[in-house]
Amino acid sequence: MKPRVLIVDDEELIRSGLAALLQHRGVDVIGTAGDGRTGVTLTRELGPDVVLMDLRMPRWDGLRAIREIVQLGLDVKVLVLTAFDLDDDVRDALAAGASGYICKTVTPDRLAEAIHDVAAGHRVVDARLTERLIDSYLSSPGQRRTAAALADLTAREVEVLRLVAGGSTNTEIAADLVVSEATVKTHVNRLMRKLAVSTRVHLTVAAYECGLVRPGAGSSGVD
Repeated sequence: MKPRVLIVDDEELIRSGLAALLQHRGVDVIGTAGDGRTGVTLTRELGPDVVLMDLRMPRWDGLRAIREIVQLGLDVKVLVLTAFDLDDDVRDALAAGASGYICKTVTPDRLAEAIHDVAAGHRVVDARLTERLIDSYLSSPGQRRTAAALADLTAREVEVLRLVAGGSTNTEIAADLVVSEATVKTHVNRLMRKLAVSTRVHLTVAAYECGLVRPGAGSSGVD
């Protein structure tokens, strides 16, 4: 089933170009908006599966628009697509409720894949940005978790955490562990609660901090 997508970007050329590219890649573009406020209005009216959101825009920037969309309480995912790859922007967007963050240097095929993944309930963050976030967290004094943080996790939760940090989706983890996807989601939710994080990216960071995985062993994202 084609995900229904609303494109929110202040550049008309970008909006029309994205719409044309995505329509040929299994994505149904149902509308576009040139600013964050209009994007929220159209989200309420059209009920898209995914909002493809720029960050730097007039009349509500992307971050405010994300927060407003989350407050609508609709089953809508937000995927940030921006030219800016600042670490603070990534953290702020994910904290605001975005389900993914990728840069405009992404290829059309990768973008379509990311939209399908987000529509299916997965988190998607550009792999290059994920690696930088990991490096940033690991180099910050006082923020590292030690191996002791794993003591409260069950053996299965540790296994799931390792797979999440390796970039596996819930579907892939379910197949690997021969359990249902619902069971994997339960484990992931418990991991987030026990490790006091709110996204899969931060679960990955936690796995590195605890020494469960090592740099170069794989990370989640696209690219």
